[in-house]
Amino acid sequence: MGIVNLTPDSFSDGGRYRGLDEVLSHIETMIEEGADIIDIGAESSRPGAHPISAKEEILRLSPLLSVFAHHFKVPFSVDTTKSEVADLALSCGAHFINDISAFKKDPGMPAMIAKHGAGVILMHMQGTPETMQQNPLYDNVVASVVSELKKAIDTAQKARITNIVIDPGIGFGKNLEHTMTLLRHLPDLVQLGFPVLVGLSRKSFVGTLLGDPVEERLYGSLASGLYAWMKGAQILRVHDILPYKKCIDTFMALEGISHV
Repeated sequence: MGIVNLTPDSFSDGGRYRGLDEVLSHIETMIEEGADIIDIGAESSRPGAHPISAKEEILRLSPLLSVFAHHFKVPFSVDTTKSEVADLALSCGAHFINDISAFKKDPGMPAMIAKHGAGVILMHMQGTPETMQQNPLYDNVVASVVSELKKAIDTAQKARITNIVIDPGIGFGKNLEHTMTLLRHLPDLVQLGFPVLVGLSRKSFVGTLLGDPVEERLYGSLASGLYAWMKGAQILRVHDILPYKKCIDTFMALEGISHV
């Protein structure tokens, strides 16, 4: 899953694009390098980020959403917690809504997704982007994440959403110990019976482990992504498509695993 942030303040690539043509060129490159799905976001969810209005989010998304399906054949998701924004995205052909709040932010989200017959990515987050990294605490991080995701899955199924992906929310209300524990216990999430998505790319835990700034976290991100994939993650949400593609293709060849 290739990441496209249409934001001025995302932690890694905020403010990267100067115009629609540059965004389209970047997406084309990611697809050529092997991206299977594109995830588009217009509201930063970095630690400490302030929320924006649905109006502002729609303003940022609309130029790309209005032309995406005309330019590309790959499926795309839109990263939003607002049903009003989801309505626009799904009307423009989005296949998934990536809801980092797992329906907690907007109770109208399940019905909106179901109305369009779309899928959902449900992510676990403790707190909000503004507060989530202020001393996150768990009695048992794996049990807490599994329990919260089960509740969100139940809500989705009651709304008759059938295409569900789950995400443990690395970096969203988790410290280094929580992150390491979750990655080691990814099979506990896999056992829930839904595809597991993991977003590790350039995350702060990589910087903490290796002492690397954001722009130098590729190697640690690759190792973490391969580890998550070996533990059962089926979707890796990343900034750098080609290195991940080559890393996993090489591992599959060594293991004698055929492409599906």
